[in-house]
Amino acid sequence: MTSPDHWQARLDDFQARGRLPSVVAGVVRSGELEWTGSAGSAPGDPGERQYRIGSITKTLVAVAVLRLRDAGLLELDDPIGRFVPDTGYASATLRSLLSHTSGMQSEPVGPWWERSPGGDFPTLAARNDGTGAVAGPGDFFHYSNLGYALLGEALARVRATSWWDVVASEVLEPLGMTRTTYHPAPPHAQGLSVDHFAGTLTAEPHQDTGAMAPAGQAWSTLRDLARWATFLSSGHPEVLEATTLREAARPVPPAADYGLGLRIVERPGRRWIGHTGSMPGFLASLFIDPDTGDGALALANATTGLDTGAVPLMLLADGLVEPVQPVEPWVPTGSVPEQVRELLGLWFWGNTATELRWSSGRLELRTLGQPDAVERFEVHGSRIVGTEGYHRGEQLHVVRNDDGSVNHLDVATFIHTRTPYDPAAPIPGGTAET
Repeated sequence: MTSPDHWQARLDDFQARGRLPSVVAGVVRSGELEWTGSAGSAPGDPGERQYRIGSITKTLVAVAVLRLRDAGLLELDDPIGRFVPDTGYASATLRSLLSHTSGMQSEPVGPWWERSPGGDFPTLAARNDGTGAVAGPGDFFHYSNLGYALLGEALARVRATSWWDVVASEVLEPLGMTRTTYHPAPPHAQGLSVDHFAGTLTAEPHQDTGAMAPAGQAWSTLRDLARWATFLSSGHPEVLEATTLREAARPVPPAADYGLGLRIVERPGRRWIGHTGSMPGFLASLFIDPDTGDGALALANATTGLDTGAVPLMLLADGLVEPVQPVEPWVPTGSVPEQVRELLGLWFWGNTATELRWSSGRLELRTLGQPDAVERFEVHGSRIVGTEGYHRGEQLHVVRNDDGSVNHLDVATFIHTRTPYDPAAPIPGGTAET
């Protein structure tokens, strides 16, 4: 049986491997939040700190749509045009939009909506006239953020209010999810991205995404999401019955692992339902076993670095995952030493692509094809010396051109150049003529 020590070790591993500024996680047992933990810089109560939840917002929208169906106000095979006639995708059914099987394109026309101030629905509809479809209805599963913008607009028009007011009053309020909001409410994390090579942080904008908001706008906490996970597994008399949620958790062909707004993750003898989420500066994961009420949650303030789909496997799958060893926390870079700044980036050892990173006060040399093959070096004044890996104890020499620019790196006769077999560098043996 897994334990808090196991869960914290996993969370520490998530933070270190993913270079996450902060990450919080929770485990639900039999419908109750049994454990919360944090790693990285996550001050305060990890259960109450808000993070943006991205596409977990879609599960809120899907539940609100299913409420309308159960109330007799619509049918899932109704075309969206019955409620939103001014869309170019009027023939797409509500079922196909909920399950991403309509053939609609993934993203709306225009600038990347997740980092852009959101416009109104008439502008969105005018830009997306139906010509962007990538497939016919039911041809294959194709994830579409645009489809959920249409579903949100349908909610708004049926209820004659905003889609968020529908979600807040009909879904969140009965469940007591008071810390799930449209805009961030303190205490909340700042969305961040991590420079790939330097390890420095860049703040991401927290945009109001306007008409696209039903696809990923919301903010929430571990405690609220634990309530949501438990609801998805057992229902609530004031929101949706368990029978409707079981319907939502069945794959909608041709989708193999997606139902009506819910992702489905299956492993031998185990099945979890829920969703993942991402927005600039944030990652989120929520899954629960509907048979046992056991679930796993994770929230991070980084654009990349957390395998959100693997969270339930890592935290809940007893015996399927090897124990992790204690790891050193990853620490964001405050400043990069002058003598290594120009060395960071992509290098080639022959044709083998490698990268040189600055991480937690050391240089890391990684082979891109084998990301776990890491060599580490420390900087001691003008000397760069290996501390871990094959070149432990060896000095990395920076060889320069007459004008002072870097020609290549030489560590124990291993030559690294900015392009494969750079003719300007002394490649041993040259290259064979072809």
